Formats: sequence, C-alpha cells, structure tokens
Amino acid sequence: MQRDAEWFAKRAGKFTGSRFAELMAKTKSGPSASRANLIVRLAVERILGTCVDTYQNAAMLRGIEMEAEALAAYESYAGVLVEAVDFLEGPLPFVGCSPDGLVGDDGMVEAKCPTAEAKHFEALRSGAHATEYRWQLQGNLWVGKRQWIDAASYDPRFPAHLQLAVTRVERDESAIQELEAACIKADAEVTAIVEWMNERKAA
Repeated sequence: MQRDAEWFAKRAGKFTGSRFAELMAKTKSGPSASRANLIVRLAVERILGTCVDTYQNAAMLRGIEMEAEALAAYESYAGVLVEAVDFLEGPLPFVGCSPDGLVGDDGMVEAKCPTAEAKHFEALRSGAHATEYRWQLQGNLWVGKRQWIDAASYDPRFPAHLQLAVTRVERDESAIQELEAACIKADAEVTAIVEWMNERKAA
C-alpha cells in the first residue's frame, strides 16, 4: 500500500516520481540546488534504509485526500477502470515510481488536485499541468513501460463540467534517454557520498 512503512522502504534511496523533477531542475547557471539536496538525501536514505522526506504539506495532503475522488472522476470521463499499483521497480535498480494508476495495457494516469484555483484553470485552458510535471510523467512512462499517460487536474470547486482537465502525454524517448543518463550520473554521486559517510562511521 502506498505511504505505509513498506512503501517508504521500497522507494528509499531511489530516483522516483516527483524526485525526477528535482533531479532535472536547472537554473541559468546549471543544475539547481534541488539536485544537490536530492543526491545527499538519497545517500542518507540508502544508509538508513527508509525515506527521510516523509513530510507532507497542505497541498500534498489535499492531493492524497482527494486522489480517490479525482480518479473516480477520471474513470467516469474516460470510460475506463484504473488499476491501482503500489510501487513499480524501474529498469535500473535505483529507479522506481508509484503512479496513481494503470489504464489498459498501454496507459497510465497521474492525478493532481491543486490548492490554487488558478492552477486548475491553467490546466483547463492550456494543459499547463502536463508541462509542469513533465519529468514525473515521462519517468512514470519509462519505469512503467507504457506508451501514454493522462495528466488529470481535478478541482471540485469548479462548475461540474470544468472540474476535470485531462491532457494526454505520449512517451518521449528522447526525454526518457535524457532522464536515464541523468539518473545514472547522479547515482554515481550518491554512491560516492554513501561510501564517504560509511568511511566516517568506520573511523
């Protein structure tokens, strides 16, 4: 089950869903601070054997609480059944993900329930959520070996016909290759930090 002790242990020390965005984040001068923080965090998790980023802010809690409702709305809209999954192991031992659900043989769905009405409006108007969560979506497709993923934004505060915005994102092999190379490079850095930390413990 997602978010239980076993789930946190499975994803500890791995590059996963939302962490893909942290890994790929860039500034004008190069990789962002979030990448450096992620690499150290994963090293600590590998030593401890569990996740250290278990904190959940209000936006995250809203998403968790409304996920079932959002997926039900998506099922009604798309005329499909969503298959729940726990944790998918990736093509590399240090990669995995927990998508919101699998759809048929080729698809997936990732639901977002934004706290800000403006974010849902932009999802309705331009599919902005698909762009914002690009690396999580492509990472899920990579790990899940799927061809497409529906990015769904759900907000029940809107009129009934505007509560759900769905943008289909196709698998992008170029982006996946870029993400895979970034994970391999970063994993080497995580491993080096783990070795350094273990040497300090031995001393």
